[in-house]
Amino acid sequence: MTQSELLYSDPMAAATAAAHEIIERTGVAAHDIALVMGSGWVGAVDALGTPAYECNAEELVGFLPPTVEGHSGKVRSYIIESEGKELRALVFLGRTHLYEGKGVEPVVHSVRAAVKAGCKIIILTNACGGINLKYSVGQPVLIRDHISLTAVSPLSGATFVDLTDLYSKRIRAIVKAEDSTLDEGVYAHWRGPTYETPAEILMMRTMGADLVGMSTVPEAIAAHALGAEILGISLVTNAAAGVTGEKLNHEEVIAAGKAAAERMGALLKRVIPKLF
Repeated sequence: MTQSELLYSDPMAAATAAAHEIIERTGVAAHDIALVMGSGWVGAVDALGTPAYECNAEELVGFLPPTVEGHSGKVRSYIIESEGKELRALVFLGRTHLYEGKGVEPVVHSVRAAVKAGCKIIILTNACGGINLKYSVGQPVLIRDHISLTAVSPLSGATFVDLTDLYSKRIRAIVKAEDSTLDEGVYAHWRGPTYETPAEILMMRTMGADLVGMSTVPEAIAAHALGAEILGISLVTNAAAGVTGEKLNHEEVIAAGKAAAERMGALLKRVIPKLF
């Protein structure tokens, strides 16, 4: 059986196999936390220092090569030391999206492998459109809740998982104590790859969404179902369709992400030790 066949036929076995590879390659019996870096977020990990280990994700069981600009497809292991603590962080520079047409299993494989490798907390970052009119480009927003508009779940069968506190209140409180300027919002998950129409954005705003993006939600559900705490951070990289009348493009997303990377990287470095 090939690696891709294992991913689709037995995704948990594929995640366990990938975790074993991560443990063997890094020499770390259990990582503490994992970060998935979305479009434009790659530069934020520079604040974590020099990685203790790095490889191409596709070298590990079940991982696919990146296909989207801004997603390098690297997996790194970091040592984070602060206030007498030494934590191990697993960082995924990029992700697979539903719009790539490969199904939901590759989308959530990284977070499942991370939990199997010991991670108790998963930080999910993304670039998104700002639906809330008070948001500005370059503003980071903590995800408080989500609205799934894809009707796709990484879970199947009689797997009933409570999502009331999917995006951990405990973690959000710690992050906001570190940076009181951070706002919270509701993230709408849009399959893509087309951006939304102005009418669709009006619908989402009416439903209570503040942000819209093409990632994060399947990963959050999959990791939460395995017992991990979730922190979601969206970076508003453009105003959503119809807000300004301007057309949307991926280059704008990447540019805005790079501009905010330094601030967000420094915040993550300060916050991570406080989560344990």
